Order: sequence, then C-alpha cells, then structure tokens
Amino acid sequence: MRTWNVNLASVGRRFAKTSATLATLLLLTAGYALAQPATQTTEEGGEAALKLPDLSSVSFLGVNGHRLLMIGLLFCVFGYGFGMAIYMRLKNLPVHRAMREISELIYETCKTYLITQGKFLLLLWVFIATIIAVYFGVLRHFEIPRVLIILGFSLVGIAGSYGVAWFGIRVNTFANSRTAFASLPGKPYPVYQIPLEAGMSIGMMLISVELLIMLFILLFVPGDYAGPCFIGFAIGESLGAAALRIAGGIFTKIADIGSDLMKIVFKIKEDDARNPGVIADCTGDNAGDSVGPSADGFETYGVTGVALITFILLGVKEPAIQVQLLVWIFVMRIMMLVSSALAYFINGAIAKARFGNAAEMNFETPLTSLVWLTSIVSIIATYIVSSLIIPSLGGDTSQWWKLASIISCGTLAGALIPELVKVFTSVESRHVNEVVTSAKEGGASLGILSGFVAGNFSAYWLGLAMVSLMSIAYFFSQMGLAVAATMIAAPVFAFGLVAFGFLGMGPVTIAVDSYGPVTDNAQSVYELSMIEQVPNVKAEIKRDFNIDVNFDRSKDLLEENDGAGNTFKATAKPVLIGTAVVGATTMIFSIIMALTNGLTTNVDKLSLLHAPFFLGLITGGAMIYWFTGASTQAVTTGAYRAVEFIKANIKLESAERASVHDSKKVVEICTKYAQKGMFNIFLAVFFGTLTFAFIEPFFFIGYLISIAIFGLYQAIFMANAGAAWDNAKKIVETKLKQKGTPLHDATVIGDTVGDPFKDTSSVAMNPVIKFTTLFGLLAVELAVSLAHDQGTGLTHILALCFFAVSVSFVYRSFYGMRISSE
Repeated sequence: MRTWNVNLASVGRRFAKTSATLATLLLLTAGYALAQPATQTTEEGGEAALKLPDLSSVSFLGVNGHRLLMIGLLFCVFGYGFGMAIYMRLKNLPVHRAMREISELIYETCKTYLITQGKFLLLLWVFIATIIAVYFGVLRHFEIPRVLIILGFSLVGIAGSYGVAWFGIRVNTFANSRTAFASLPGKPYPVYQIPLEAGMSIGMMLISVELLIMLFILLFVPGDYAGPCFIGFAIGESLGAAALRIAGGIFTKIADIGSDLMKIVFKIKEDDARNPGVIADCTGDNAGDSVGPSADGFETYGVTGVALITFILLGVKEPAIQVQLLVWIFVMRIMMLVSSALAYFINGAIAKARFGNAAEMNFETPLTSLVWLTSIVSIIATYIVSSLIIPSLGGDTSQWWKLASIISCGTLAGALIPELVKVFTSVESRHVNEVVTSAKEGGASLGILSGFVAGNFSAYWLGLAMVSLMSIAYFFSQMGLAVAATMIAAPVFAFGLVAFGFLGMGPVTIAVDSYGPVTDNAQSVYELSMIEQVPNVKAEIKRDFNIDVNFDRSKDLLEENDGAGNTFKATAKPVLIGTAVVGATTMIFSIIMALTNGLTTNVDKLSLLHAPFFLGLITGGAMIYWFTGASTQAVTTGAYRAVEFIKANIKLESAERASVHDSKKVVEICTKYAQKGMFNIFLAVFFGTLTFAFIEPFFFIGYLISIAIFGLYQAIFMANAGAAWDNAKKIVETKLKQKGTPLHDATVIGDTVGDPFKDTSSVAMNPVIKFTTLFGLLAVELAVSLAHDQGTGLTHILALCFFAVSVSFVYRSFYGMRISSE
C-alpha cells in the first residue's frame, strides 16, 4: 500500500501547485474588480439572488407548507430505517466461512480504494472551493460566514455521494457471499432475492438521505441563504459523483480486462483462484458498478431537484405559487419513496408465491414486474397526491392533473426505457444472439461489428422514446400552465418534471442496477472460496446449516443470474443519462434567465444567427469525443500493465490460489491508473468549463446544450453495445456451454472491447454533463461580472490562460498515458 500513498502525495503536490496558480490568478483579478465601484450587475442576478419564499404562507390540507414538509422528515427516517433493517438482515444471513473470508477480503480492498479516493476528492474540492470563494466572497460581496456556509454545503454534497457509495459497497460485500452460499441447495429464488434486497437497501438509503439533506436546507436554512446553499450542495455532490464514477469506471475495467484475458491466454476458468487479477476484478465490480451508480444516483436525484427549485424561483413570479410548486414537488418525492417501498413488498409477495419453491425461474421476470409495478403505483399516487396538494393553481382547478400527467411521462419512461434496453442487451435479445451468431463464423471481428449495430439501433429507438414522452409533456405544458402559474417558459419546467418523473422510481432503479455487482461478485466468491475442495464440506454444511449441497446446479444458477444482472445494469444507465440531459435543460434555462435579465434582453443571441452560440454547439461535441478517448486510454494503459504483471506472476502449477500480495499489487495498478486518468480528465473538464464560460456567455450556452445532446447518444450507444457484447459471452458460457472454445475466445474479446464502453466512458457522461452545467452557473456569472467591470479583454485573456491549462491536460490524457510512455 506504500506506493499508493506515494502516488497520492505526488498527485497532491501537482494539485497544490495548480490550485495555487489558479487561486492567485482569480484572486488578483477579482481583487482588482473589487477595487472598482460596485455595480448592480455584480450585486444581483443569477443563483446568488435566489431567495426561498415563506413556506408557511400557504396552507395544504389545513396545514401550512412548512409543517407539512416537517412531516416528510419522518418518511426520510422511515426510508433510512428500511435500508438499515435490510442491511442487518443481510449481515445475519448464513454463510460458510470460506465464502465470508473472500467477501471480507474484497471489502478490505474496497475500503483501501475508497479511502484513497476520499483523499483525492478533497484535493479536487480545492478547485471548486476557490471558485466559490472568489465568486460569492469577492464578486458578490457575501460576508465570510455566509461563504463558509455555502462551502460547507458543497462538502456535505461530496460527503453524501461518498457516504452512500461506502454504504453500497458494505451492503454488496455482505450480499455477494450470502448469495453464493444461498445457491448451494440448487434453488433459484434465494439467488434472486438476496441481490434485490441489497439493491433496495441501497436505493432506499440513498433517496432518504438525499431527501433529508434537501429538506433540511429548505426548512431550516434562512431563505436568502438557501438558494446558494442548494447550488453549493449540488456542485459538491456532482463533483463527488463525477470523480467516483470516472475513477471507478477506469478501475473496474482495468481489472476486468486483465482478469478476462487470462481465460484466453492460459485457458483457465472464470474467476480462477490462481489468477491474481480476480480479487481486483471483484473490487472493481464494487468500485465501478456499486460506488459509481450509488454516487451517481445520489447526485442525479439531488441535482434534478436543485434544477427544479432554481427554475421555480427564477421562472415563477408569484410567491404563493412558488410555495405551492415547491411543496408539491417535495411531497411528490416523499410519496414516490413510499410507492417504491409498497411496490417492492407487493412484488416480493407475488415472486415468493410464484418462485419460492420453484426448481427453475427466469431471473429477469420478477425484476421486470417490479419495475412496471413501481411505475404503475407511482403514477396512480401522482394523480391522487397532486389532486390533494394543488387542487387549484393560480385559480385554475385543472392544472393538478396536467402537472401529474407531465410527471407521469417521466415515470412511464422509467419503465419503458428498460424494456427497450432489454431488446438490445438481454440474453433473450435477437441483437445479442446475432453477436453470437456472427462470432461463430467471423470470430471477434464480426461479433464486435454486430455489437456496434446493437448500440446504434438502441440509440435510435431510445432517442425517439425520450423525444415522444417529452413531446407529450410539452403538449400538457401548453394547456394554460404559463398563465395559471405566472410562469416563464413553461415547457422548460415540463422537461424538468419529466426528469423528476424518471427518478420517481429512484429506489427501484438503483435496486435493479445494484443487483448486477452482487450477482457478478457472487459468482467470483464461489470460485475463489474453493468451497468444493474444502474437506468433508458437504457433511459440514449439512450438519451446520441443514443444507443438501448441489455444486453443479449452484454454479449454473450463479452464471444465469449474472446474465440477468448484466441486463438490468444496462437498463439503469439510459435512465440516469436521460435525467442528466433532460434535467440539464432546466439548469441551462436558469443560466439563460440570468444572461437575458429574465428573457427581456439578448434573447436574439440564442440563435444560429449568433455565431458564438453556433460555435459553442460544435465545440461541445469535441469535448464529448475527447472524453470518450481519454477515459478509454486510461483503461487501455492500466489493463496493459495489469496483464503484464499477471502474466509474469500467475502460478498455475505451484499454487492453489494467488497470493494476497500479488492480488493487492493488481489492485494497486488499477488504483494508480484510475487516479492518473481522473486527474487529467477532471482538470481538462474544469478548466475547459472556465474557458468556454469566459469566451462568451452565449457560446457557453451552446456548448452546454451540445455536450448534453452529444453525450446522450454517445452514452446510449456505448452502454448498450457494451452490454450486448457482455451478454453474448454469457450465452456462450451458460446456454451453449462452450467455455474454452474459439467461439468463447471471440466473445471474450468482444466483452473486453465493451467493458470501457459500458462501464467507463458511457456511464461517466451523466455526472460530467451535470457537473459542467452546475459549475457553469458559477463560471459564467464570474465571467460576466468581470467583463462588466473590466471589459471583455480581461475575460478573453483569462479564457486563453484557462484554455492553455485545459488543452495541456487533454494532451496529457493521451501522451502522458501512453503505454510506451511508461
């Protein structure tokens, strides 16, 4: 572990130098601006002026809004208790000591990784803190305690993303060994039930903690502080999610590729205990597929809420209607938490009655029914609660059902999109079977091409589905919402509500996503435990647990369940990226409102006829494609080093299992390249955002729109192509029983190509888009303030300086990460 500390110290020194330079540059510039006469522009506008109305000024069901939301805190406690109860249940489930030892080893390596990443996150925060301090403290003239509160909530955001990620890893590493042990009798139902319970525990905990923090700001932070605190909180959680998602995605795919390629090189089985890459692969399953989605889901839920709050405060004129809408969206969030729990219990009872004693089951069936049941329950509850909370909006008694219909478009998307994803990624999918068929005669080449086809087709159908549902939401928004709510740009609010509806099934979406890493780890824990070689193990398990063991059936069940886990991991990704894009629309609108003084000036600059706006649209695509390459390059170089080490140190003849030292060395390699890749990517994105905000404000608006649209389709294509290759391999292994054949080799190669597609580049688009948009709120206001006081010459000089830094890290992300450069 010593090398990790040295690497981190080295990174820290570079961070300190870069951040000191940045802080000096901005503080000198801002200090000069501060010496000039204060203007109205630097004192007002943007998110700094956001002020929450008095929630107690409006009554709902005979209770004022403040007291009603206080009741909501109890539901957050309920959700937290729900998550902890499942946590304790999983911890106390029976498990053989050989399996428990492996899962605890995995957790220990995960802990080391998380601690390292936590230190890394604090270093990243220095950059954000500098901008926040300069913007609010120097240019907005906030008093020091107020600035410290905003900085504090940015740390709360980071801590929230980091904390739920840690909880997710702990739950999953309990569940992986318990799932492996539950498979031993050869019955499928327990193998399905435990990963789902783990996922629901994470989902309920995540949403409850997020909601609790946001309600705390809403209810207990003074109204003139709350707006900036929401922004600080959202930026913090977005930074945490971006760092954990990108670094976790790089880590997991270095380990996965390094481990998988050994199957071809040495013709060894999946998760062979002699392979020192397997422990790193298990750690990576958690770092990438548990830490990443948990932090990402936490951030997505919070940022979408902040986007809607910002819109309501900027786009709605009447304070009473602001209160109605704010209370309504938070009551809806509480209701959706309850709906998810209710649907989970109903679906669980049905699944147990149907499959509890079954010898065979399709693992995807109860997961699919859970998603649809949650969607239906949430939609019904949406209409009922809306009719009670906002029976009249601005004197219009019909708006409640129109707003409920808009949210339901998003809730329906949360169920419809997974169905479309399964068309391209499920083991039953014709597209996935086409990958297998292509590989039978054409090897890896044709198999990879068929995966590209699946990814491209999926982008078409998912894109049309999102556009259709957003169009329906637009239709309802035109039915008097602008007049009834005295609202500017009602369609933008409708799009934000669609993203809100996407997340209405938040606990269940996270649950089916977290199902995957548990099933993947369970298979690995079984093999690494070498339980079949334990002396008299069948008699021991019969004596201690009263279980008749069926090892062959157990392995088949774990492999089949892993295929279902792959599919449902894939279904959650477009939901999260969809919310990023749709939710970004609402946040971009708040920037537009600030730049156009409430859509009263400079509106003509939001046009293709305004050259900077058009050039910004083109620039965003360049950034997305660079990011794809940079994140994949980090995986490529890291995987090369991992393979190099494993091939040199694997002992197939002289050892039953790999040494802990060699396994930790592979984990160290993965961590090193995850941090190096994240370092380059974050600084390129950070300084790139400053660059484009300082060039010209409407250039920046075009840039934000562009990265959202390019990112949406790039992410969908890559995620679903990768999942198709992954499950094609699973078909060869489970249905065709052709491990070790040329066909298996071909599909393994396809899977290693798909690994960074589905679990590194695509999934990180979501937090990158939202971080850029949220940080852009501060960056563009900073640029406008400086331009107003000092002229555009200064901002353009700063833009050149920031671009030089950004492009240097873009350059380093390839030339500093090349295999030959080592």
